[in-house]
Amino acid sequence: MLPWRAAPGVKADPYRVWLSEIMLQQTTVQAVKAYFVKFVALWPTVDALANAPLDDVLKAWAGLGYYARARNLHSCAKAVVSRFGGRFPHLEDELRSLPGIGPYTAGAIAAIAFGGRHAAVDGNVERVISRFYAIETPLPDSKPEIRERTQALVPAQRAGDFAQAMMDLGATICTPRTPNCLICPWSQDCQGRITGLAPGLPRKRPKKAIPLRRGTAFWIERSDGAVLLRRRPEQGLLGGMMEVPSTPWGDAAENPEQFAPLAADWHPLQGRVEHTFTHFHLELEVWRAEIVIDGLLRDEGDYRWTRREDLSGAALPTVMRKLVALVLGESVKPNKIR
Repeated sequence: MLPWRAAPGVKADPYRVWLSEIMLQQTTVQAVKAYFVKFVALWPTVDALANAPLDDVLKAWAGLGYYARARNLHSCAKAVVSRFGGRFPHLEDELRSLPGIGPYTAGAIAAIAFGGRHAAVDGNVERVISRFYAIETPLPDSKPEIRERTQALVPAQRAGDFAQAMMDLGATICTPRTPNCLICPWSQDCQGRITGLAPGLPRKRPKKAIPLRRGTAFWIERSDGAVLLRRRPEQGLLGGMMEVPSTPWGDAAENPEQFAPLAADWHPLQGRVEHTFTHFHLELEVWRAEIVIDGLLRDEGDYRWTRREDLSGAALPTVMRKLVALVLGESVKPNKIR
């Protein structure tokens, strides 16, 4: 049983439903399980999460990817406490007014936690409905029709069970490449199966090739072994996370040293860090330097010296953990690479 699912006959906890749905956005169930268990152990209620330091939340999230979700998670918890007295609202419109909650998540919470007759349309449900009705319009243009047809199917009673059953149907039977139509409870009336279109649905627009960006990261150590880290701006990619300082990510800089946090005797390391984000692929070379005492930093960024042994506990995104692994000659666990 999934750790966020309520036992039969037990009312679902809105906090656990919300937490799981935020984590599951663009992330697999297998990757989310351990993170969900860890979060609930650290912060068992929305009040506890709201009162947690953002740094602690970012550290616990590190490796799960799409870090804006972590910042929105923390902001949403604070909003639930300040605006709704620590209780999630049951109305879909009120849920959508909270940070990080869009149409799908609002529908899922309203249906699963409160039994509201709302459609919860994730990727699995889009696939099931596209096949059942043989919708050939490519995504995302087909989303309005899919949502309308799903909403029409939601029963007046046990809407939450219906929502979860639809998700499970897509995840375990109506799978992306090889739908198991022989055991599907909807097979007899499925227009996708009848017409032979099912394996190719839902249709999607052709993917564009993602661009390549490059950069140079600057690993600098003091004589006591501390490493210089910098916090990224709150807004934007990897907002609020810690990083090894680097050049801007784009075209390779002709003179990378001008972007180094301080003047030092820099030496390039063998190897490079590669990481793919949603919209671009990144390649980082790493320059290393050692200093005896703190040097004069070239800008007023949010820098901090961190001991080597404390790097594992820092709020480092996966790309930076790969960089640390390259410098220190360590391996990165497969489930952390994303």
